[in-house]
Amino acid sequence: MVVSAPAEQRERLDGLSTRALVITCAALRPDHERLADALQSTKAALRSLARRIAALEREIAELDAALAQLVRRAAPHTIALMAAGVEHAGQLLVTAGDNPERLRSEAAFAHLCGVAPIPASSGHTTRHRLHRGGDRAANRALHMPVVVRLRHDPRTRTYVERRMQEGLSKMEIIRCLQRYLACQVFRMLRADLRELRGLQGLDGV
Repeated sequence: MVVSAPAEQRERLDGLSTRALVITCAALRPDHERLADALQSTKAALRSLARRIAALEREIAELDAALAQLVRRAAPHTIALMAAGVEHAGQLLVTAGDNPERLRSEAAFAHLCGVAPIPASSGHTTRHRLHRGGDRAANRALHMPVVVRLRHDPRTRTYVERRMQEGLSKMEIIRCLQRYLACQVFRMLRADLRELRGLQGLDGV
């Protein structure tokens, strides 16, 4: 809408950051008696959109705060994993569901998250290919913490160097790390579930 706005309005808004653009447009004062004029109708439309964006941002912030409180109560051990934040832990809680006992092993959870290795060996070459199945949202929730560990965790970087010397590609190593993280998450989710049920039992006394 800014791109197609009259030149006078476009020049005022050009170059503003997204946040500054929303604030500026929300403060516009269109003349409602002259909405047939292109400039005034554009101002009215921009103000309406900006105020809607601001309202949605407030709603998102409120919901994020409520979600963070719930996830921290339900999965403190999972969140404690390096780089496993509220959004990642929340998604993995959803993937595990309200009956994670149906997942009998770490391997079953890894398969559910799409990080179970799939053999693709040929001749004397031993390798595994990308698993494109499973819960893709859970796969992303495991991928992002791995990326953070690659950048900031010395042990992970040492592991990467060792596996690269063994001939693995960067993507193959990332898949290994995702599989390892899935094992950690599975154990933490089970621990969180036991503690949460204990707390619920106490609340009911």
